[in-house]
Amino acid sequence: MDTVKAIEIFALVTGIPYIILEVMQKNSMWYFGIASGIGCAVSFAIQGLWASMGLNIYYVFMSLWGLYQWKKYSDSLAMESASSSAVHLSRLTPGIIAWSAAVFLAGLAGLIALLSFLNDTETVWDAVVAMMSIVGTYWLAKAYLPHWIIWIVSDLLLIVLCAMTGMFWMSLLYLAYTISSVVGLVHWRRNGVYVA
Repeated sequence: MDTVKAIEIFALVTGIPYIILEVMQKNSMWYFGIASGIGCAVSFAIQGLWASMGLNIYYVFMSLWGLYQWKKYSDSLAMESASSSAVHLSRLTPGIIAWSAAVFLAGLAGLIALLSFLNDTETVWDAVVAMMSIVGTYWLAKAYLPHWIIWIVSDLLLIVLCAMTGMFWMSLLYLAYTISSVVGLVHWRRNGVYVA
């Protein structure tokens, strides 16, 4: 097996526990997020998909911040609810939506220009997915319920992007992410408790 496929399989093997733990809202998901992020970053770098590589480096750092945020919310939830299936949620405000849209659009314009300069193999796709994922990861770390919708759309786009570039193991990973996002949306909607 070549190194590229081994890295993709590593990302898949560490990504599956991540998504399962994400749906169950377990803090340990962030550790798998670090491992999977590193594997995906290396894999995307080899393919010349620079935004997706940078995005996965961002995931590694956001996993550290997300672990801190979720620990804080878990402590608050423990004080307010004895339900073991409860999922802590934060309220998404119109201000956060507006801020997120502004970051998405500004980042998209800048990222398309940067990726064009870097000869990214799929400039627009890569930029759109990267910016959706940046917003989605922030929303996940803050435990906003609609982050799942962002993931469903971006993961579907990533399935196509990976398939177009011959990264079939990564396509499988993003298919699993898409399915888990649908399950996660339903689970969080049923079991959500607003703590912030």
